[in-house]
Amino acid sequence: MNNLIAQIERMKPFFEKMSRNKYLRAVKDGFIAAMPVVLFSSIFMLIAYVPNIFGFYWSESVEVLIVKPYNYSMGVLGLLVAGTTAKSLTDSFNRDLPKNNQINNISTMLAAIVGFLLLSSDPIEGGFASAYLGTTGLLSAFVSAFIVVNVYNIFIKNNITIKMPEEVPPNISQTFKDLLPFAASSLLLFIIDTLMRSIVGASFAQTVIEMFQPLFTAADGYLGLALIYGAMSFFWFIGIHGPSIVEPAVSAIIYLNLDANLRLLQSGEQAIHALTPGLQYFVATLGGTGATFVVPYMFMLMGKSKQNKAIGKASFIPTSFGVNEPILFGAPIVLNPIFFVPFILAPILNVWVFKAFVDFLGMNSFVYFLPWTAPGPIGLIFGTGLAPLAFVLAALLLVMDILIYYPFFKVYDKEQLEKEQENVDVETHSLSENEDLVIETNKNYDEKNVLVLCAGGGTSGLLANALAKGAKEYNVPINSAAGSYGAHYDIMKDYDLIILAPQVASNYQDIKKDTDRLDIKLVKTQGKEYISLTKDPKGALNFVMTILDKNKEEEQQHEEVIRGGI
Repeated sequence: MNNLIAQIERMKPFFEKMSRNKYLRAVKDGFIAAMPVVLFSSIFMLIAYVPNIFGFYWSESVEVLIVKPYNYSMGVLGLLVAGTTAKSLTDSFNRDLPKNNQINNISTMLAAIVGFLLLSSDPIEGGFASAYLGTTGLLSAFVSAFIVVNVYNIFIKNNITIKMPEEVPPNISQTFKDLLPFAASSLLLFIIDTLMRSIVGASFAQTVIEMFQPLFTAADGYLGLALIYGAMSFFWFIGIHGPSIVEPAVSAIIYLNLDANLRLLQSGEQAIHALTPGLQYFVATLGGTGATFVVPYMFMLMGKSKQNKAIGKASFIPTSFGVNEPILFGAPIVLNPIFFVPFILAPILNVWVFKAFVDFLGMNSFVYFLPWTAPGPIGLIFGTGLAPLAFVLAALLLVMDILIYYPFFKVYDKEQLEKEQENVDVETHSLSENEDLVIETNKNYDEKNVLVLCAGGGTSGLLANALAKGAKEYNVPINSAAGSYGAHYDIMKDYDLIILAPQVASNYQDIKKDTDRLDIKLVKTQGKEYISLTKDPKGALNFVMTILDKNKEEEQQHEEVIRGGI
């Protein structure tokens, strides 16, 4: 097994490069930006249809009123995602362009939205046909965003633009600079849709959906689900944020299926599509990638090793809410050969059992969207509309995951116990145990802002909170905030230091282009180091102050060199 892990680790650079692919990143970040829309719209679906379970039905006029916000938010998700994806991809392209010749991300957003409408909508009296403006148009949204940004890149990079005299205000000049790429990309997408209609008699959006339908069906099968969620766990096991690679490939399918399930439920039929956001959040990654919901409880309640008990106590609360980095890196589970099999196997068996409940027992699949931070069993029960079988399934998955992890956990716990009995120091290290930076109240210390980034904003909150606690305790003017990678581009200029959590550390080289341009200090962290800091407010403050003080010294030395040369 150790040889296998070593072989897998050699492939890590390739997978890291894949996770940094600008198109995959744009799709993921585009969805993250649109997530408030999805959450907002889902509230109205819960209000409208959950009461049906208890025999209460709204009148037709009231139901129409309740679902109106859904129709005008989730119902145009494709249009919105076209814009957010284009903006994210534009930001990626701008990293490789000169500072004085950047692509206007507002213009690409608008062009992508226009292009999406050209690919997806049919004009009707009084407006647009909306059949492909929502989740059914997501594939067209990505196509529109990708084409628009690449066209803009060609025009801006080669300076193909309408040049205005220097006397013309910059905002007016920018308008003319954007005119040619906007026109070219819009016309290109218009031509693509026109050709598609003339050849197959249907819009581009409809044709693409029908073309990929067999793939959607295969992905929703037992083998497809195993490949998707097995791959997600595999990548995380080797230290790469698995959803960053897998989610963009299936994002269109999972939201399309969620919308289809809701329509089936509304028409009185069974919601049959398994591959949905809820399947990932509350079944495959129950408690986080690797289906680790039960693992901290096993460490805490069943472990004989003092270290394992301590790790379990420290990680069971965040893992219960889907933030499982404390157990992944604290145990560790990542790159630990003992846990390779259950980490891959548990998610696959979970989704298979869920699908069996849907296929053979008639349980509804997920019809409502809940945030990924909802505790797994609660998300499963409410996401399927309080289906009676969901209560049974939630309990079954927890028991099954315990049985899967138990023999491997016992081996690891025995191994750790033997090390402890041999007085081998295997405690998780903390920076505060190293040479300590004496923290004293310093009224002359300049106020600094620190941003911690992770994939979804959950893991970063752990360190941001620890840092805030340490800064308050020692009266140091350091402000901390947590954020998700991809949603940071517009706010990063307000920070002096950005810290990358382990799950997004592979993006260091990409974001460094941005931080260097804005003169912001950037650091990445390793697994155990990061988890140690989240549990140690003083250590977190030491860590940050050491970096900021070092950066200040470098700036002073640089200024002295400049003065000396004058």
